[in-house]
Amino acid sequence: MAITDLSNDALLAELGDRLRRARLNKNLTQGDLARQAGIARRTVQKAEEGDSPTLETVIAILRAVGELAQLDLFLPPPPPSPIELAKQRGSLRQRATSPKKAKAKSPTKTWRWKN
Repeated sequence: MAITDLSNDALLAELGDRLRRARLNKNLTQGDLARQAGIARRTVQKAEEGDSPTLETVIAILRAVGELAQLDLFLPPPPPSPIELAKQRGSLRQRATSPKKAKAKSPTKTWRWKN
């Protein structure tokens, strides 16, 4: 079954199971994990049961088991918007210009209207 087809309760249970497996893969007891994460053992236990852990609890557990980088997969940074890309790129040139020629120096004489 796809994760998108799961209910919220089923997703919380799956999250708890994944947190438990991450802890066991590091060969940590709930008490060891709690000490490393700076949270109570009961908080770890409730998170593993899928009992609506807070985001702060999930972050602390992921950090303690060395899996914090998984949050980038959870919610990757959004790409820049097309407007921001246009601002970064600046204005696009529409045509080429020819090289400027050096202007000839005019005589220092004052110019006058002919009568």
